Amino acid sequence: MTAQASSSPILDGNIAPDTVLAQVRNRIGHLTLNRPSGLNALNLEMVRSLQQHLDAWAKDPHVAAVVVRGAGEKAFCAGGDIRSLYDSYKNNDTLHTAFFEEEYALDLTLHHYAKPVLAVMDGYVLGGGMGLAQGADFRLVTERSRLAMPEVAIGYFPDVGASHFLSKIPGQVGTYLGVSGVQIDARDALYCGLADWYTDSTRLSELDKQLDALTWQQSPRQELEALLASIAVNSLPDAPIATLRPLIDDIFSHDSVTTIVTRLQEVATSEHRQWATDTANLLQTRSPLGMAVTLEMLRRSRALNLNLEQCFALELHLDRQWFDRGDLIEGVRALIIDKDKNPHWNPPTLNELDPAQVASFFTHFTPSGV
Repeated sequence: MTAQASSSPILDGNIAPDTVLAQVRNRIGHLTLNRPSGLNALNLEMVRSLQQHLDAWAKDPHVAAVVVRGAGEKAFCAGGDIRSLYDSYKNNDTLHTAFFEEEYALDLTLHHYAKPVLAVMDGYVLGGGMGLAQGADFRLVTERSRLAMPEVAIGYFPDVGASHFLSKIPGQVGTYLGVSGVQIDARDALYCGLADWYTDSTRLSELDKQLDALTWQQSPRQELEALLASIAVNSLPDAPIATLRPLIDDIFSHDSVTTIVTRLQEVATSEHRQWATDTANLLQTRSPLGMAVTLEMLRRSRALNLNLEQCFALELHLDRQWFDRGDLIEGVRALIIDKDKNPHWNPPTLNELDPAQVASFFTHFTPSGV
């Protein structure tokens, strides 16, 4: 199936149109990530297709707003297609370099888009999926939504603007999410400010019908907000992170992952002991280097009050070193290629981590140079 919107650009021969479906209905540009069997993971062709459609619609007076979603019921987008990046690096190709540069440019486009964007965050929203969704004006979650920046599990660090949006979460919750890579549900997403609206997945078809019926009596932003207010709510009770917040703020305020793990192991209160033990055990399976660089990245972003563009520049600065010096290639090998689930991190443990190794990744990065 090719792009169906008359106002969409004609895709060049290097782009597979089936992986992104595009259509304009009732002045709304609909973009659907169409790799449901791969949880709609992004590859370079998809990034380029999304960018081309957004660029065309930005200048099209017949398009008033944009809706982004994922095909199927399992995922909005489960991140980047890391197998293709692994293969590119191993084959001495340049696809992995181009992917990050163009993905970040796409995410920035969404953050600064002149027309309102609605992200329907149904199902998994992981890594690169968060990069797309966090740039939207309206972020809608459902009971099936599971959000995470899980990069440390594969020896990487949270990117796609995570140094900006995680550091903006009050307290140390963003640090907890980035360093641990845990998934959160709709309740926590609303509590953390990573989503704006909640509706049951059964009402998504109603959402589409109402989008098709908008009469555009008000501004596009007002029209979308009024529609969402009629079928969704912007808060949910009993967010688990709200209960854990004082403990998270205390433990994850430390500037060493080793200290964070020690503090988790020292939690003795019965109501929090299981969470603390599980979290400590989880951290000890993650890439020590990935977690330490993540912690330093988030600390620097907040301390230096980096703006969005500077955060993306910082992440790209880290990216350009990571394939050669980080743990990503080993993480992908262990979890995706060989599937032995036994990554040989470098260093293997937090106790063997040299602070100078972590600091070296940030050498020569200056915010003023962005």
